[in-house]
Amino acid sequence: MEIQSLKLVYFSPTGTTKTIIEGIARGINHNRVEEIYITKPEARKKQLQALENELLVVGVPVYGGRVPAVAIDWLYTIKANRTPAVCIVVYGNREFDDALLELKDTLVKRDCVPVACAAFIGEHSFSNVETPIAAARPDMNDIKHAELFGEKVKQKLLSIESVNHVSEITVPGNYPYKEFKAWVLDFIAVNEQCSRCGVCAQGCPVGAIDLENSALVDQEKCILCCACIKSCPENARTVKTGTIKDLALRLSQMCQKRKEPRFFF
Repeated sequence: MEIQSLKLVYFSPTGTTKTIIEGIARGINHNRVEEIYITKPEARKKQLQALENELLVVGVPVYGGRVPAVAIDWLYTIKANRTPAVCIVVYGNREFDDALLELKDTLVKRDCVPVACAAFIGEHSFSNVETPIAAARPDMNDIKHAELFGEKVKQKLLSIESVNHVSEITVPGNYPYKEFKAWVLDFIAVNEQCSRCGVCAQGCPVGAIDLENSALVDQEKCILCCACIKSCPENARTVKTGTIKDLALRLSQMCQKRKEPRFFF
């Protein structure tokens, strides 16, 4: 099967999913590549149309065992036409639960045909120096796995005449999907080192931080991705004592055993 172009679609507030997707793209090694970065709110105002001779590589992080709602809402606007797709989730070394199944199902509903799926590990959103959870991942080994996975995707596409010859891929997950608990929490502390530079507000995937006063966070919009904490050049943002800090401590203790990427063809 000949692919005319490769489209990389990813939601990646802290950059881990982006790293994996780019590794997969290197493995596929196509000369026509377009990146569709749907992390920023303005990017999600544009609808994606995909053709049958294009390959979509779609990557999202796992939040609470599910695909982030803001990503799902945008994915449901895709207009495809029996478009081959690769489904990728990136999780913080706990479990990916129903997220990969949910992503695959969503793309099928948009007339995509999954040709491969995978779950990779990235540093958890709640990870920090005190409570490391898959710290510094994806690492070089993860990136090598991503490139290898991309090579396998390319080999599979070359071995078939069309998507009509693709068998359904079975991935872990349950119906109904795991209930997603949307927390509304005041969990971010901003100290005197904050220079009001606006980096956190510009990087927030849901526009929850005030552009003029970055100490102000719309808790109804916040998705707990912690991108603002990880991107702060002054290290002025931290997690307050409370629910999220307690959860980070538990995850740090529970998720010490290294997990490796899983491929599904």
